[in-house]
Amino acid sequence: MSFGKLHHIEIYVDDLEKTKGFWSWFLQELGYKEFQKWEEGFSFKLAETYIVFVQTEERFRNIKYHRCRSGLNHLAFHGSSSEFIDELTIKLRARQINILYEDRHPFAGGENVYAVYFEDTDRMKVEVVAEN
Repeated sequence: MSFGKLHHIEIYVDDLEKTKGFWSWFLQELGYKEFQKWEEGFSFKLAETYIVFVQTEERFRNIKYHRCRSGLNHLAFHGSSSEFIDELTIKLRARQINILYEDRHPFAGGENVYAVYFEDTDRMKVEVVAEN
């Protein structure tokens, strides 16, 4: 047992298919494997932690997510190196994914933080930070 470690994160999304297209390739880049799949959702797992994505019910879909409201602001992942961040950034741009803070990239987190910041299909901020 890994007492205190994060077990899983569950995120409700507006469009499950768009979400799957975005998160599947990205999580596989980080070493996650598909874990579960059902009509209303899917998950990916790395070691003991998994991330779940569930289709928001129609009656709740008119309330749009915004990362600056109360609730989840962003997810941050470890990247293996600055080279990995550079390669990931190229792939994000090729997929026309909105990279945040372009004017300060890759040091938007400060001069000692080599990272890429971007948005998923629901505009949630995602961050990948180099380990070195």
